[in-house]
This record gives sequence, C-alpha cells and structure tokens, in this order.
Amino acid sequence: MRRRTIGNSTVGAIGLGAMPLSIEGRPDERRAVATVHAALDAGVTLIDTADSYHWHAGERGHNELLVARALRSYRGDTSGVLVATKGGRGRPGDGSWTVTGTPEHLKRAAEASAERLGVESLGLYQLHKPDPAVPWADSVGALRDLLDAGTIRAAGISNVSSGQIREAHAILGDGLVSVQNRYSPAVRDSEPELRLSTRLGLAFLPWSPLGGISRSALEGRPGPASTGTAFHRVAAERGVSPQQIALAWLLTRSPALVPVPGASRPASVQDSARAAEIELSEAELVRLGDAP
Repeated sequence: MRRRTIGNSTVGAIGLGAMPLSIEGRPDERRAVATVHAALDAGVTLIDTADSYHWHAGERGHNELLVARALRSYRGDTSGVLVATKGGRGRPGDGSWTVTGTPEHLKRAAEASAERLGVESLGLYQLHKPDPAVPWADSVGALRDLLDAGTIRAAGISNVSSGQIREAHAILGDGLVSVQNRYSPAVRDSEPELRLSTRLGLAFLPWSPLGGISRSALEGRPGPASTGTAFHRVAAERGVSPQQIALAWLLTRSPALVPVPGASRPASVQDSARAAEIELSEAELVRLGDAP
C-alpha cells in the first residue's frame, strides 16, 4: 500500500475507522476482530478509535478494548501500527452524544485510554470536538500538558474550524500533527480546513469519507452530492466498487489526506484498502467533480 505521513509516523494511505465495530448494530466480537485482522493483512497501519465508540451506557472504551484485543491476537507484526484515539465526547446510551472538553476530563480520559490500549504513551490523541462551554485554548492546553507529560506522543483535533486549527497550532507547535473533520465527495464543507492543514504540514483524516456515494447516486440530487452518479459510472467502467473510486479521489485532494473509512466486515475493509492502488486520470477527476 502507498504510504503517507502523520507527524513522525508513516502509515498506509488508507486507514480503518473502527467505530462501526462497537456502536449500534455492531458485529459479534469474532467478526469484529476478523475485520481488524483483515485491515492489517491489507496493509492498513492506521486504526482510528475513541473512548466514546460504544453502544450502551457504561461501556466507555469498548472500541479501544476491542482494538487492543485484536492487535494482541494478530499473528503478524503490529509494531508499525498507529492507533489514534480520541477524548472529549460521551454516549449516555440513548443514542445521543455529549461534549466535555475541560482539561481535567481530557487528562483523565487520555490516561484511561492508554490503560485500555495497553500502552505507556498514546501514539496519537485527538480532541474529539470543541466544547462550547470551555475556552478552546484551555482544551488545547490540556493536550500540551499531556504531550509534556509523555502521556501522548502526538496530538490531533477534530471537528474544527480554520481559526481553531491556527490557534491549536500556535499552542502545540510540532506536537499538533492531525486534523479530523467530515469530508467526502458529497460533503466538502471542510475544503478550507483541508487546504490549511496541508499548508501547515498536518495530516487530514476525513471521517465519513464515503458519505453520500450510494445515496446520492440513487436519489440523483443536485449539487455536490449528485457527483455520486459519476463515481458509480467510473467504478463500473473500471470494474471496481464506487467506494474504491471515492477513496482514490480523496487521495488526490492532498498528499496530507489519509481517509479512515469505517468497516464492520473483513470484505469491506479489504475493498477500501484496494483504493490505494487506483490512479485516476485527469479526465476521470474532471468527471468526478473538479480536478485538484
């Protein structure tokens, strides 16, 4: 698999979003572990998780514990795997999400995540979402303290604006290595944040990178989402899945971009990983909604 850089780490160009393995409708543990193993077999070396990726109340850390068990039981070499986790959000168990960005909470959460993952220091720790009740500088300052203490080796921020990226970069300096916002062929609102991240040398890890592909193709809606039809057509011509074409398109948007598509089946993650082999032509890029 092609490689990309996140801070001092080099990872496969396609990552694994592990959230579907622990939330509503999750697979049984045997299939979940098999999905992680299939990702590793396919050359995936970035696994994205969070302490809030769980279904029921009282399950905080479900996904982190699952990822840790999958890595321990894998028969191959996992020394090059970067596990990126997040803190600052919660799930009461009723389907809703909460936000808590106080420094005290983030520091406790990072320490608990490290314990669940079985590591002394987290390779990448991301602030999951800004808390409107807490000054942004205070939340980011907690990441600075975690870096200084060695609890985390690198910091990331998620669901942020360009202004918040600049402020976090000023506070964290080289300690800030990534930005994770929603971005896909159908949802391109974070284009400014992608461009800024690229200029600052930060990895951009789009969540929900496949959002809108199947739905937009079926509904034929106008606007950016209607590009889903083009993705299906290019995929049919190449004999691959529309999801592979979407991920290949994302990789052309910036050398700093590393998609983290979710998966709950081994076949899904293997299909996603094959997107790293696809080189789209200039003509195809134009058809897919403006060449970079």
